[in-house]
Amino acid sequence: MVLEIGPGQGALTLPLARSVGHVVAVEKDARLAEFLEEKLSRAGISNVTLVNRDILKWEFNEISNSSSAKIQVIGNLPYNISSPFLEKLVKNRGLVSRAVLMFQLEVAKRLTASPGSKAYGAMTLLVRYHAKPTAFFEVSAEAFFPRPKVNSMVLELDFERPYPKRAVHDVDLKRVVKGAFAHRRKTLLNSLKGAFSSWNQEMLLEAMKKCGIDPGTRAETLGMDEFLCLGTALALTNELGCDI
Repeated sequence: MVLEIGPGQGALTLPLARSVGHVVAVEKDARLAEFLEEKLSRAGISNVTLVNRDILKWEFNEISNSSSAKIQVIGNLPYNISSPFLEKLVKNRGLVSRAVLMFQLEVAKRLTASPGSKAYGAMTLLVRYHAKPTAFFEVSAEAFFPRPKVNSMVLELDFERPYPKRAVHDVDLKRVVKGAFAHRRKTLLNSLKGAFSSWNQEMLLEAMKKCGIDPGTRAETLGMDEFLCLGTALALTNELGCDI
């Protein structure tokens, strides 16, 4: 079962339909959906369910999947929906085994960035926690018509291979990561101080000490393990009712 995002005129849809059991193709543009429906009919293809909806307003669980196998996702994402679609994809990760998607090159670099680089940020960590990203290949702007101003990249997000270490509670990791990158130019301590009112300086310093983190460092220098440690330490402090 494959979910295709934005099939357009069917450049991927038709070969997919001949290679997999079933394709659910979600197309927002009504004219393109009508065109593709006629094209599929002329080609005698019957294993494609065409849905004329906005993917951001459509729910993954609307797919009627008689097997227990998870779905796979494919598509050339419109640049303006990359971030909200990623959030939706992560939210529905229990239904998805992997996704092969084309992103704007800048977004793709964020998803595959390493600590210490300018592209590394909250998106890098929060997606990597749930899926292993692999860069497949770059696509030049010249491959499109009309031609965009930037290049693109095709990535695989493998939800069967999440980060091997897990947080006690996922929400703790999310809070720390978002707080740490809220002000990239500030030190980790100062950025986290302004993120949540329940985190004061002494509490943060104690948590950083437990995790061996320099309070004067910046968020982009820390790896996943350090964020996991910090999230757990701060959550434990709250659970113990510490209000120092």
